[in-house]
Parts: sequence; C-alpha cells; structure tokens
Amino acid sequence: MTYTGKQLTTQLDADGTLTLQLNDKTWDEPKAGQVLVKVEASPINPSDLGLLLASADTENAQYSPGKIIAKMPDNATRAMKARHGMAMPAGNEAAGTVVAAGAGAEALLGKRVACVPGSAYANYAYADAAMCMPVEASAAQAASSFVNPMTALGFVETMKLEGFTGIVHAAAASNLGQMLVKICLEDGVPLVNIVRSEEQVKLLKDLGATHVLNMTDADFMPRLIDAIAETKAMLGFDPIGGGTLAGQILTAMEAAASRGAAFSRYGSSEAKKVYIYGALDIGPTILNRAFGLTWDLAGWLLTPFMAKAGMEVVGRMRARVAKDLTTTFASYYKAEVSLEGMLTKAAVSEYNARRTGEKYLVVPAD
Repeated sequence: MTYTGKQLTTQLDADGTLTLQLNDKTWDEPKAGQVLVKVEASPINPSDLGLLLASADTENAQYSPGKIIAKMPDNATRAMKARHGMAMPAGNEAAGTVVAAGAGAEALLGKRVACVPGSAYANYAYADAAMCMPVEASAAQAASSFVNPMTALGFVETMKLEGFTGIVHAAAASNLGQMLVKICLEDGVPLVNIVRSEEQVKLLKDLGATHVLNMTDADFMPRLIDAIAETKAMLGFDPIGGGTLAGQILTAMEAAASRGAAFSRYGSSEAKKVYIYGALDIGPTILNRAFGLTWDLAGWLLTPFMAKAGMEVVGRMRARVAKDLTTTFASYYKAEVSLEGMLTKAAVSEYNARRTGEKYLVVPAD
C-alpha cells in the first residue's frame, strides 16, 4: 500500500537562492525496523530553523502558495557548500499515528507515538521504531517530547558527568527553560536563570525558581556574581551564542570563585565552563577575557551527548519524559499553522524571530 501527501523541502543553491516548497510525495511501506507515521503535530524549534531558513533574508523573499524563495548572504552560502542543490526535508520531531509498520515494529501499528523522523513537516514520515515512544497525551503535547525535554535533562546529566554541582541557564523563560526549572526543583539542583524582562522573571518565579535575573537591569552583573557565589553554579548553558553573554557568565563565575581567595595572576583554579547550544544571535561570540585561565567554552548538541552518555542514561531520561510529559515536560505554543500556513510571510516573520515563549506548532492538513 502507498500513501500520498505533501512534504516540505528546503534547498540552497550555489548562487545563494534558498527555496522552501511543498512537494507532492508518495510513501511506500516502511522497511524493517521502521514505521510510517501520519503526522498530527510537529513543533518549529530553533534547530529546525537553522536548516529551514538559516540566515536568509525572509523580509524581502518571494512568497507564493506553498513556496518561499529567499536570498542567503554570501558568507552563509559558502559555509553551507555541502548542501548546495539538495532538496532536504525538515522537521526534527513529531507526534502522530502509526499507519504502517515494517518487520519487527508491528506492535506500534495504530498507536500514537512521539518520534524524531527529521522529516516531520509533511503528511507522513518514516521513523525508526526504536526511537518511537507510545504516548497517551495529545498530539500537541507529544510533538515536543524529544528535543526540549531531553535537552533539559541532558544539561543536568552533563553537570553530573563533568563534576559540577549547579547550572546557569540563559534565555531561561523558554519552554526548555521552564522544564529545566522544574527538573532542578525536583532534583535539588541549584539553578541560576537569566531572562530578558520582568514578565519572564515573574513567569519563572511563579514556577518556584529562586534565582531569576533580568539581564537588562543595571545591576545584572553584581547580582549574577552574587547568585553564582551562593549556588556554586560553575556550568553554564547559553542558547544565544552571539554577543557578550557567554563571556559575562564566565566573568561572573570567576568573580564568585575568587571571593576570599588569595590573589593569583592566573585567576581562580576552580573549573568554569559555558556551553553554547544554540544560535539565537548568529553574530560573533565576544569574550572580554576577565576570567583567568581555568575556563572552557564549548558547544553542546543533544545527539553527541546521548552517544557519550550511553543507553542506560538515555533510557532513564526517556522514561522520565514519558512519565511526566504533561507536567514537568509540558509544552506551550503561540499558534498552530498548517503546512501551507507555515510558508506565509506573516507566519515566517513570527516564528523566525525566535522570541522566547512564542513557539509555533505545525499541524499538517489531511
């Protein structure tokens, strides 16, 4: 049996033309160990936007039904040479009903599952059966059961693996940030949250967060130093990437670690580390080095972390997500759009702004 519908692809050509369009597609029966999922919901995460739109000029793009043609900056076009001319599917995660199952995956037939197909912006998607999680929750809740929940849990597991005892998290009012607040409260992990507005301060404090700092306040840095000194949080996670925030966090960590210590021209010997795990700001990462020599700045990505952590840790994380999907790991969306609707200028201008707490959910039309 075959299944027909639409699938979104994104293609970057050597001349810098980026084309997003819906294409007619036919799905055959899945292979052994695979399932075919009728997609009911799929979130637009920042990690999806990196493939979908990257740094394209969406404001001056050409919009037509089911299609966007935009221009990419020359430097970005050159950096992405490996994908030139390739019509690539997108959509990391989704929830939907299994309509066909390959050999060994028959037990999932007819069940709603959360999955990570990498091609979820479509009416159907193939998924690895071993990575599918049967769920009782709504498709909207189940759709975001992988990237954000597993990333938030991954931060805490990284902290444990690397011998740290507390976390500093930036852009902390996001869906992921709210999950991290709940996890840290449940697990007794000290957490310092950095946000951008008083509304976001209130949001996290209402969840029970103790340390929530508004980075736009004049006294942000001294308060950040005080919070790190109190919590001993020497591991940071920054989804912004560009700008000065990662360096500010390291500077605050150094100031907190140096309190009461004898002077050393090399700075504190206490380990300090910030992971960049996103690119909300695609500009340069700026470090004004006022934090000694015992520090690290690195990148963090969920898939390599899972490979490093091993199946026992990952299995424990997935079980926790499944158990608490509608509580600790509940997700919230600003709006729902169809496949066609996600390619309108109005929708792109909203979800590509990547504003905290304004995630979009794609609900493919039949």
